[in-house]
Amino acid sequence: MSLRARNRSPRTIDSYLLAARQLITWLEGEELSTRVDEITHRHLNGFLAQIRETRAPATAKQRYASLLQLFEWLTIEEEIPANPMAGRKVRPPDVPAQPIAVIEEEDLSRLLASVGGSSFEDRRDAAVLYLLADTGIRLGELAALQTSDLADLASGMAIVRGKGARMRAVPFSRKTAQAIDRYVRARARHEHARSPWLWLGLKGRVSGSGLAQMVKRRGAAVGIEGLHPHRFRHTFAHMWLAAGGQEGDLQRIAGWADRQMLNRYGASTAHQRALDAHQRFSPIERLQ
Repeated sequence: MSLRARNRSPRTIDSYLLAARQLITWLEGEELSTRVDEITHRHLNGFLAQIRETRAPATAKQRYASLLQLFEWLTIEEEIPANPMAGRKVRPPDVPAQPIAVIEEEDLSRLLASVGGSSFEDRRDAAVLYLLADTGIRLGELAALQTSDLADLASGMAIVRGKGARMRAVPFSRKTAQAIDRYVRARARHEHARSPWLWLGLKGRVSGSGLAQMVKRRGAAVGIEGLHPHRFRHTFAHMWLAAGGQEGDLQRIAGWADRQMLNRYGASTAHQRALDAHQRFSPIERLQ
């Protein structure tokens, strides 16, 4: 209830609960007390060490962040006398930087060309893929779109509900507006056309999971294995910066509250952008 009141997403809440359950399981396995007021920083370091040994580094980082929030809340609510994670007594796991994969331009072109048909599924999937590629919106934001959020296609603007229930306007191009318009006209003939949700399938609303499955299936059909919606977000950020787009504008459009994620996305493909820039600005190449 407290997490929902603080506008935490269901996925974030599930992550916090998973970390707590795994901690309890580990404590029980070590024959240690599971009372929150008896958990020490040594216990937490032991649990996170086990996570680091058995899971991916990113998973260990996520468990650390979840437990940090949990014990902060327990301290504020006076369920425990002191936070065992305070003062950096619990060491955050080191997560080596991993390059973030982007969709190559040729692959993206083939993917969009593959949904050029006139069937309802083609028009829906084209609208989804164009919108993902053109805006970099999150899967949750995509799945939560309602018809009223795209009421004025001529304005080239969608209203999305981001993290923490923050609303923002996301612009899109003329080509994307055209793809959405074709889908909306086909949608008007759907038996569930009166539904407020934008994306429809045979049984009504298409969930986020259903959209992710569609993206994966469409990617595999053109040779892009393991394609997922979030990869479009990485690609959008990379292509925006590669084209010389301003970082502040990207941060606002992507819905990042601070520069941390902007820096992460930008750094992942910064080397390639530097190589491309060298080809354009090399002093030797410019000599006559």
